Amino acid sequence: MSEKDTISMQLVREALLQTCPAGAADAVLLAQAGIDPGQLERPEARVSAESYARLWRLLARRCNDEFFAMDPRGLRSGSLAFMCRAAMGQPTLAEGLHTALGFLSLMLEDLHPGLVRQPGLAEIVINEPRDEPRRAFTYFTFWMIVHGVACWLAGRRIPILAIDLRCSEPPFCDDYRVMFSENLQFYRPRTRMIIAADCLDLPIKRTPEELLRFLAEAPGNILVKYRDPASLGRRIRHDLLDLDPARWPDGDSLARQLCLSPSTLRRRLADEGQTYQGLKDSVRRELAIAWLAEAEPGLGEIAERLGFADSSSFYKAFRKWFGCNPGHYRALSLAREAGG
Repeated sequence: MSEKDTISMQLVREALLQTCPAGAADAVLLAQAGIDPGQLERPEARVSAESYARLWRLLARRCNDEFFAMDPRGLRSGSLAFMCRAAMGQPTLAEGLHTALGFLSLMLEDLHPGLVRQPGLAEIVINEPRDEPRRAFTYFTFWMIVHGVACWLAGRRIPILAIDLRCSEPPFCDDYRVMFSENLQFYRPRTRMIIAADCLDLPIKRTPEELLRFLAEAPGNILVKYRDPASLGRRIRHDLLDLDPARWPDGDSLARQLCLSPSTLRRRLADEGQTYQGLKDSVRRELAIAWLAEAEPGLGEIAERLGFADSSSFYKAFRKWFGCNPGHYRALSLAREAGG
């Protein structure tokens, strides 16, 4: 786990909310996790992903619940191991996810997930018997478990196209966007995660030895994609989102704006596992799905605004990104907005 992998102290406070009486932090437990209790009330403070993972394990042991006591039934210690063992026996990610989600639906009282496959896209939908939505931390902890297990089963990271949530937007979202997707939508009729459907056909080829290794490193191995929101790549993405794609600078111009040499810019981005072209492609994808979530503008206008030569080039790129055409994605997005 890299030293650059850090998590907001606000998520530490969220994890302690239901596991410590009256919200009082346990200084001994925090110290065992390697977290300075004196930093707890500093919103800008961050902790290592390794410390957060250690805190997760300590809280799970204390509560006998791998879900931070956020559900009336919860997930007793050993639930993650049982779920992974059952899912890894399936031939494909689709069947593995069906097995894992079925187990979670059986165990949890308030969150009943299911997998819905559509042409080109797939949704993991959380059905909830209660009218009152859960807090954002509850949903994101659930997604962290499900997405982390799915990536391990597939042996690769599964890109998340969008996440809809029933709850209101919390005062901090940077870490959630880094971990999951820039495309987070709140106050939605249902809570769901959208992925490309072709991921579901990936074969599962995991061994008992790999399972033991995964469980020994969990949940730290699920958290390794956390990156400091103050990273250079995040800063560049933010700047690109504020500009019309036609006005995006080339690599040399960007380096000058940042008072860096082009080689230093490339090296610093490489240290974060990024390239400038990859960041531009990522922002184009984000803008495309954000604009397609609305009834307007038209597909031709979106293609032009994104800098494509014509609509067919946009269609081709979108199918490569998401495995479906933009018209289908728009129809699905508008259906979700209407309550799907």
